[in-house]
Amino acid sequence: MAQRPNHNKSSKKPGGSRFAALAILAVIILAVGGYLLNRPTGKVPSPLSPTVQQAPATPPQTRPLPPVARNYSAPDKTPPPHYPQASTVPTDLTPTATLPGGTGQLAIIIDDMGSSMQEARSLAGIGVPLTFSIIPGLHKYREVAAFASSGGIETMIHIPMQSKGWPERRLESNGLLVSMDDAAISERLEDFMRALPRAVGANNHMGSEFTEHEDKMRVVLNMLKGRGLYYVDSVTSPGTVGMRLAQELDMKTGRRSVFLDNEQDGAYIRGQLNQAVRLAKKTGGVIAICHPHPATIRTLAAALPGLATQGITLVPASELVR
Repeated sequence: MAQRPNHNKSSKKPGGSRFAALAILAVIILAVGGYLLNRPTGKVPSPLSPTVQQAPATPPQTRPLPPVARNYSAPDKTPPPHYPQASTVPTDLTPTATLPGGTGQLAIIIDDMGSSMQEARSLAGIGVPLTFSIIPGLHKYREVAAFASSGGIETMIHIPMQSKGWPERRLESNGLLVSMDDAAISERLEDFMRALPRAVGANNHMGSEFTEHEDKMRVVLNMLKGRGLYYVDSVTSPGTVGMRLAQELDMKTGRRSVFLDNEQDGAYIRGQLNQAVRLAKKTGGVIAICHPHPATIRTLAAALPGLATQGITLVPASELVR
């Protein structure tokens, strides 16, 4: 009987198993290679999230233009009540403006004095000629007048007069009204001059209505002339007759050309001061008016001592009335 062949495990060919292993290995190599070739270079945002963009750089801030200047020809109807309305002047009247050469005189009247000794001391401490216009009857008017006299500071009577906004706009209880007769006006002026005996001149406080009435202003100016006082027209109305009538009465007079501080802002005040300097160099002499506000005092203290180097001589108001 023939023997059957011996088919044990060691005699089998391993071809099928090797082929499967090589195929798996090839798949793994291809997968790794594909990942390396297509690997992302950064984080990919989720499709549900918005794309983040870099904010543009903030542009550099520009220095705001200084506030516009004013022509001061409108009635006194903006607060404070005796301040006229605004208009524009050339934009080069800034604190850094190049001012023309030449020389001139500038008188600066500080209106509304008489409420505070601190204001008076601060203004006197600037060390330049100024003129204090004092409202009779204010809380410290006698002390301010005496202080000014002891320091050689020229003083004026700041006469309260009716504005176009009265009675809605406040007026001091001793103010002059167009409804008053000549005797009442004269009596009140007499009180003012008696209260401030060292005053050498006067100007109107408010008065956009009163200064348009020639008959009333004639009484006031005749009283001032009789005491040898000059008159400065504050020009709170385009219809004022003050300076013209004073000239007809042959008394010393002048008029305000620039208000320095209708806005209590240092850049604005410097711009107005530059305007006054220009006019002073052009005309030879200019009268400017301001008030004892903190911003005004700070700006004047910083600017006025240097005006001499620009050819400007600061003088009392009496030097510029004719």
